[in-house]
Amino acid sequence: MGDSKFQGVRRPALLAAAAATYWFLVRRWHLRWGTDGDEATRYLPGDAIIPEPATEATHAVTVDAPPADVWPWLVQMGQDRGGFYSYEALENLVGADIHNVDRVVPEWQEREVGDTVRLAPPDYPVDNPDSRPTVAVVEPERALVLRSPVDPPNYTWAFVLDPADGATRLVVRFRTREQESLGSTLAEYLFWEPAHFVMERKMLLGIKERVESSDGEREPQA
Repeated sequence: MGDSKFQGVRRPALLAAAAATYWFLVRRWHLRWGTDGDEATRYLPGDAIIPEPATEATHAVTVDAPPADVWPWLVQMGQDRGGFYSYEALENLVGADIHNVDRVVPEWQEREVGDTVRLAPPDYPVDNPDSRPTVAVVEPERALVLRSPVDPPNYTWAFVLDPADGATRLVVRFRTREQESLGSTLAEYLFWEPAHFVMERKMLLGIKERVESSDGEREPQA
């Protein structure tokens, strides 16, 4: 009986300790993975779109190549283009129909403000506007910012290239506005944030690997 009472008290304490560990240590780490100096806190292009975000994640990686070599991989991102260089198999488990490319494709090198960058195919079973963000900022070899197509936007997704002694710091920031319900807020913290980190970390490493192994090669135009 005593042991049962002890276990009944211990379980909530363990859950509380696990929750505190995640919130103050693990979450703080994954929200700023790869960043250095003030990268996680300084102003980035696109921040003004959601000036007071409910959540913000900033991730970064060093690519051993100049921004001019990284930029082509960013502008060809999209479900109907070069993919997102992340876990293709996981994306396709949910029907996203993503096909990552390993070369720069010339006909996919144009992006303009207002363009749609698809996260899923047009016939995706769940019709969510947020699966088709639009381009909000294009600064060639410097910044590409996507935003939710609704007003006010639910999120922004900024890709920023900073020169670094012949290399590039690729800094990516994802911001969301306040959720409308407690359930949505809990889903954001407990599922979407960790899932976004896992996929975006792989994306950054995927871009880095492709740029550093491409030697400036381009796929021939048909």
